[in-house]
Amino acid sequence: MRTAIYPGSFDPLTNGHLDVIERAVKLFDRVVVAVAKNESKQPLFSLEERLDLVRRAIKNIPTAEADTFDCLLVDYVNRRNAQAIVRGLRAISDFEFEFQLALMNRKLNEKVETIFMMPKDTYTFLSSRIIKEIARLGGDISTFVPPHVRTALIEKLKSAD
Repeated sequence: MRTAIYPGSFDPLTNGHLDVIERAVKLFDRVVVAVAKNESKQPLFSLEERLDLVRRAIKNIPTAEADTFDCLLVDYVNRRNAQAIVRGLRAISDFEFEFQLALMNRKLNEKVETIFMMPKDTYTFLSSRIIKEIARLGGDISTFVPPHVRTALIEKLKSAD
């Protein structure tokens, strides 16, 4: 079984993330959407909330599953018996950082491949950070995130006030 890991903070999950997941499941037998416990990013949503948002978003994709991890990505890839890491590239500005990560992961475990995928052009400008800022300022994010993510984000921002 060919398994890929799609790691990220997913704070929150966007339609761009979903687009990459939908593309990845066409190439792999199983895609694990791995929500990172990266406290240095100071996420708006807790790890459990982010995991739940991802699970709800992919519930109709039978070959995708959601999980969390808090270790080196290559160690998690080994633990899940995966062969590849999927990373989304929105723009040239993403490439340098992602390229460095891919090379480091290859140094740590040369058996793990990194696959770069580009979302649809309509999603290339999306980032979780921008989505949160638009929502904070009262903008409409309904075309950028799944409906349950929009609801959760609005409720989270209201409770933070």
